[in-house]
Amino acid sequence: MDMKRVVVTGLGTVNPLGNDVETTWANALAGKSGVGPLTRLNADEYPAKVAAELKDFNIEDFGIEKKEARKMDRFTHYAIAASLMAVKDANLEITEENANRVGTWIGSGIGGMETFETQYETFLKRGYRRVSPFFVPMMIPDMAAGQVSILLGAKGFNSCTVTACATGTNSIGDAFKVIQRGDADVMITGGAEAPITKMSVAGFCANTALSTNPDPETASRPFDSERDGFVIGEGAGIVILEELEHAVKRGATIYAEIVGYGCTGDAYHITAPAPGGEGGARAMKMALDDAGVTPDQMDYINAHGTSTAYNDKYETMAVKEVFGDHANRLAMSSTKSMTGHLLGAAGGVEAIFTVLAMKDGKLPPTINLQNPDPDCDLDYVANEAREQEVNVAMSNSLGFGGHNATLVFKKYVK
Repeated sequence: MDMKRVVVTGLGTVNPLGNDVETTWANALAGKSGVGPLTRLNADEYPAKVAAELKDFNIEDFGIEKKEARKMDRFTHYAIAASLMAVKDANLEITEENANRVGTWIGSGIGGMETFETQYETFLKRGYRRVSPFFVPMMIPDMAAGQVSILLGAKGFNSCTVTACATGTNSIGDAFKVIQRGDADVMITGGAEAPITKMSVAGFCANTALSTNPDPETASRPFDSERDGFVIGEGAGIVILEELEHAVKRGATIYAEIVGYGCTGDAYHITAPAPGGEGGARAMKMALDDAGVTPDQMDYINAHGTSTAYNDKYETMAVKEVFGDHANRLAMSSTKSMTGHLLGAAGGVEAIFTVLAMKDGKLPPTINLQNPDPDCDLDYVANEAREQEVNVAMSNSLGFGGHNATLVFKKYVK
């Protein structure tokens, strides 16, 4: 079977560092934190006092009327905004002629949690007749993909992945395979999440996953010995993947080529990663094999790097297992130190960071790395961005349920 080459031709994001790609990337390279005081909820009710919230986001700025916006959960707003930006960035026109070959694969880890909570309160107080008729289509995780497809007229392959914190990366990897095998020419893909809600934050606090550091500037500190949990974030990251010949024919700008995808299961525990990160290691190996890339060719890894005790330690161990001596020569950073953890959207945003690092030859830093954990002893691009040529890069995502996903990108060469 003749496997198609697949390239990245458009980027779009809304996240705690900015409501567009340019602002986001500039702030990331400057080492700015998108974390602030928890304002969506009453912070007095939770041990977690900080969150990585979007600033000044309004879906109406993206041409969605208020009446229509009310029929969607915020995670769908974020997906639409990021998708519209990505399609515009790709200079992609979807017409009746090509609509059947343009697909949508956008995931969400928890979907419309806020909608579920508010509508359940309405049900308890006023009965089923007062529940919104849009309750179910607002809540279900696939509606980000559904609404983007409807809005843009994309009639091709349409799907949604739900793999917790690996969602965005799995979505992009699966969309990559759709094009590679010839089932689509273009895929609009990534993840979206709006998890800063009463029950979501309560649940993560109850299982002690969130940082209780009240200082927004230092709460997210991957690989640091004083890390005490992740900072919950929100937003969306969308990339346009395109079959190479299709992209070249229409004169598209090519950011990078996506060449490898690995996806494994820990088969170990509902929340804890497998000891030594063995599942993540297998995902990385699978992605390298899929890409035809040897370990010593890797220049940069955008780590899952959540700022939790086990994740950072085990991901470091997994990288050492996969890359051997080369692990000490490659660079690896966690942009979650700045964005917080966007759950199902994380992989989408981090794929954008990975591609831009390659395009611009600049590595985003891991901020707040002041007291390195002795078990985390690789080059994490500590505290300041670095200029470095990147020809091959990897992005990792590891999720509750034992989901591991890895993408490999290469600098595009004709």
